[in-house]
Amino acid sequence: MIEALKSDEIMNKVGGRFKLCALVQKRWLELMQGARPLVDPAGKSPIEIAIAEIMADKLKIDYDASNIVRPGQRR
Repeated sequence: MIEALKSDEIMNKVGGRFKLCALVQKRWLELMQGARPLVDPAGKSPIEIAIAEIMADKLKIDYDASNIVRPGQRR
């Protein structure tokens, strides 16, 4: 299992496990289609790269451009 997923830190960065899942899935697809990794990809799978990007604060949800509620806000 990927170590970063064992703590709540990564879920708190994006506002919950469902947002995390959606963000990882979207980035995984981009990486599979040839997007450049934002972290060192040495020996990592595309999912591990996406998780490392989130942990390094290089990948976030764009709340202003989407219809997603920010963590801590209500509709």
